[in-house]
Amino acid sequence: MRHLPHPPSPERSAEVRRRFAEEARSERPDLSTLCLLVGAVADEGLDEAGLDAAQMELDRLAGQVPFRPGSPRAWAVALRDLLGERYGFHGAAADYRRLESSLLHEVLRRRRGLPILLSVVWLEVARRAGAPVYGVALPGHFVVGFGPEGERVLADPFDGGRVLSGNDAEVLVAGATGAGLHPSMLEPAAPLDVVSRILNNVRAWAAARPERSDVGLWAIDLALLLPSHAARLRYERAQLLVQRGEFVAGAVELDAYADVVGAVDEGAAELVRGEARAARALLN
Repeated sequence: MRHLPHPPSPERSAEVRRRFAEEARSERPDLSTLCLLVGAVADEGLDEAGLDAAQMELDRLAGQVPFRPGSPRAWAVALRDLLGERYGFHGAAADYRRLESSLLHEVLRRRRGLPILLSVVWLEVARRAGAPVYGVALPGHFVVGFGPEGERVLADPFDGGRVLSGNDAEVLVAGATGAGLHPSMLEPAAPLDVVSRILNNVRAWAAARPERSDVGLWAIDLALLLPSHAARLRYERAQLLVQRGEFVAGAVELDAYADVVGAVDEGAAELVRGEARAARALLN
């Protein structure tokens, strides 16, 4: 039975985080590299050889695309046939309960994962094969798109790459949110937005498991390394430190966050300072 991944040594973790920040701030951030570095922060077993092996597996899969399809639909069908049918990449409800479902190297190994990680596999394999492919961040369910607007074809990697037709996308959005599909939801998702959403999923997984607050903490730390992130993440990090019993560190971060908030809302800042005082009081 495979146990949950555990983080690497502090030295290894610091090096991986440095590389993650560097890649995230590069001119053209590489999606597969960023996703694999997330995995390296999560899993002590993912060393340099493992990172290289995962990239080579994506290259190998791309080399299995049997021909260079012409139309967007032909690309979608070719990737479905290869990844969904031949290699069995897909998802199931149980995958939402596993941290490995958010780690690209594990998704490549298990051929199972969350919609967004399976979509990363589709994106990276299709991109390497020359497809006009991009991620589509539908609310509650990530899919991939092929071709330009007007010729766009959507596929659902979680469902083995099923090619969506008619109002399938509307049904997915309605099932997730109860709302309708807006054209803006079909815009290509930038690599950093994909990574941010993956880290949100990891934080949600950890929030439901207080005993794995370490996972929530590294997910926040990586999100804070992205060039664009919500200021409230710092408040969330401070609260998590307090929950972990790191009262002084949490209080210091709460005070720092209060200073930022105070520039626009002094009342809210004072509430946060009150939380900092309460955290310090727990030391007594």
